[in-house]
Amino acid sequence: MSTHIAAEPGQIAPIVLFPGDPLRAKWIAETFLDDAELYSQTRGMLGFTGTWEGHRVSVQGSGMGQPSMAIYATELFTEYDVQTIVRVGSCGALTERLAVRDIIIANGASTDSGINRVRFHGLDYAPLADFALLRAAVEASETEPLSSTVHVGPLFSSDQFYSTRPELTAPFMQHGILGVEMEAAGLYTLAAFHGRRALAICTVSDHIVTGEETTAQEREQTFGDMVRIALRAATSV
Repeated sequence: MSTHIAAEPGQIAPIVLFPGDPLRAKWIAETFLDDAELYSQTRGMLGFTGTWEGHRVSVQGSGMGQPSMAIYATELFTEYDVQTIVRVGSCGALTERLAVRDIIIANGASTDSGINRVRFHGLDYAPLADFALLRAAVEASETEPLSSTVHVGPLFSSDQFYSTRPELTAPFMQHGILGVEMEAAGLYTLAAFHGRRALAICTVSDHIVTGEETTAQEREQTFGDMVRIALRAATSV
């Protein structure tokens, strides 16, 4: 039983969908999984296990930011032998080529976080998605009935939601970064270290360029297309 999840052995499936919001985890479990059972509500970070098309799948909230995400991902990998984590989150669009409710399948993630600088002794590391998961997600986006437009490209994982230096995102925009969120780079790094699969799929909840945004309830309960892609991809590799 781990410190922060506190589930019993065997309660968590080898495949985990990983939203930041615990209420989104609850919505995913109730909407997409059969016979979903709550295995953790420690610190209000809900976790559920059920089945999807005959595959055991868990959904675990991760909180916001790389430090919180890293706690849950590390415990999932080391204490519960989870093999695949797919982040299903929200992000802000950094280019007018994307619209609110578009989906980004992230092939990699840059970051301003100091976590990887400590891990790699000041050297730069390129956190990348698992290729098999990435390919499966792209294929799923081409075959699943979706109402959202899907893009494949890199994210920027910021350590600050309310940045005091918004101009620092300009170089990322100029170099093809599609969206900004707060977890993917850390998740990809931890998966690589533990020899597991990880992918981030994010729905655009707000637009940094145009100022358009969705409501909190919409972010919690209406981003189903990315969940369909995540489930199809995670259960096919």
